[in-house]
Amino acid sequence: MRKVMVIAGTRPEAIKVAPVILGLRDAPDFEPFVAVTAQHREMLDQVLSLFAIVPDADLDILAPGQTLTDVTTRALQGLGPILEAERPDAVVVQGDTTTTFAGALAAFYQRIPVVHVEAGLRTGDPYSPYPEEINRRLTTQLTALHLPPTPTSRANLIAEGVDPARIVVTGNTVIDALHWTVDRRADYGDPALTAIDDDPRRVLLVTAHRRESWGEGMTAIGRALARLADDRDLLIVFPIHRNPVVRDAILPAVAGHTTVVVIEPLGYGGFARLMGRADILLTDSGGVQEEGPSLGKPVLVMRDTTERPEAVEAGTVRLVGTDAELIVTEVRRLLDDDAHYRSMANAVNPYGDGRAVERTIAALRHHLDGGPRPEEFEA
Repeated sequence: MRKVMVIAGTRPEAIKVAPVILGLRDAPDFEPFVAVTAQHREMLDQVLSLFAIVPDADLDILAPGQTLTDVTTRALQGLGPILEAERPDAVVVQGDTTTTFAGALAAFYQRIPVVHVEAGLRTGDPYSPYPEEINRRLTTQLTALHLPPTPTSRANLIAEGVDPARIVVTGNTVIDALHWTVDRRADYGDPALTAIDDDPRRVLLVTAHRRESWGEGMTAIGRALARLADDRDLLIVFPIHRNPVVRDAILPAVAGHTTVVVIEPLGYGGFARLMGRADILLTDSGGVQEEGPSLGKPVLVMRDTTERPEAVEAGTVRLVGTDAELIVTEVRRLLDDDAHYRSMANAVNPYGDGRAVERTIAALRHHLDGGPRPEEFEA
């Protein structure tokens, strides 16, 4: 049995590694060991509960007012002794969080091979998204097996000098997680959504939290939502991030608008169901950019750059930044122009086919034990 430690710290990481953990559990030759930093706490726990995953180690590092330095040092110091005690054959990290980088560095210090799920995403701008872009680049330097989700991400790695023999394109595990979750049709998890399935209005689902939008950008998002709230045939649903920076910018702008429903963050099961109910997704989330196309939903991304250009090229995602005028214009265009809506809703999803976990486990076997190289995902 090969012991594989899977490290996660945030809700997005947990969503994307959960199907990998379940796949490792079912494999006859792997034993998963789950370590969480709890860089996020409540939202992380919701995902672990949904997938019935109980961590083998929980650092519980979340602290009020924590800085990026705090998260990095606490995760690194906490993971070191666990790695020394468990001595896994490989460490799996996912994506681009501070936990991802700290987990990869801790494993490297113990000379344990790092496997990077969702490797190779790039914007080219070190401050957008911040700090994720640099977390990705640093993790690449520490990685032994790179598992990019798309051929575009693979090309980014090769351009940076990564050995192609250490790269396997898997598709994105978020699609596997989404299929698993949608099949179970979870409750929404908030009484404010009880009647939403029978509501005749179109639904705009909004999420926003990115650090690079804090300040004027987040305030502009609030102004855009206030203007869109004048449309009585549109229901705006905003599961708002717990960060006070986000709430202080958004809540005053939408206060008093009865067409705006602001709720606490949903569990992943309820959020996946809400994405399925929505007509348009307005977001700065990386995961929603990948999930929306699988559900046939147009996605407007409130960022100036994206490390996921494939869906922009396919036509299902459009960048609108945090300019209030552009946000309002593009949402209204989707509401008013049926042909434009259909062109975005029917675009092919370039991110996965639901078999990313299968390829991930096959790539682990190939890397650790010389098993056959898996057939790679092609968008």
